Amino acid sequence: MELKDPSKLKKARLAIIIASIAIPIVVAVLFGVKIEGVDLSFLPPIYASINGLTAILLVVALIAIKQKKMSLHRGLIRFCLLLSLLFLGCYVAYHMTSDSTPYGGAYRMIYFIILITHILLSIAVVPLVLFTYLFAWQGNFERHKKWTKFTWPLWWYVALSGVIVYFMISPYY
Repeated sequence: MELKDPSKLKKARLAIIIASIAIPIVVAVLFGVKIEGVDLSFLPPIYASINGLTAILLVVALIAIKQKKMSLHRGLIRFCLLLSLLFLGCYVAYHMTSDSTPYGGAYRMIYFIILITHILLSIAVVPLVLFTYLFAWQGNFERHKKWTKFTWPLWWYVALSGVIVYFMISPYY
């Protein structure tokens, strides 16, 4: 499916820009909301697993496109987008119902470096992934390939570092 109508393309670009600004703001605001009496303490291993599955499927999607399996690649990337949304929902729900867990391990500096880069890149990756996807959707595969060269490794890092952060903090829950 191609998106070449200039008015639709302009609307899609605007939607990406709005989402890229709104998502981090909404997440930050929701972190200030605490819902008492709801126990979602089961969510961290679930959203860490979602991140892990996303990282694996991003590798499979990369292999698929290198093997010219475009339909498989497209389906995997769409599924990764869905997983990323599911992760975000679980992550926000958990943090709205639970207090932050302090890290108490010996690798404190490493933990915070991974956590901070994970958070900052998770914000940056939203517009990168969405614009990269838009370029493919509109049939602009040259631009899609150029953007993928830096978008894919960042998205993969965000997914994988989420799993690492979970394993490092999980003993302190």
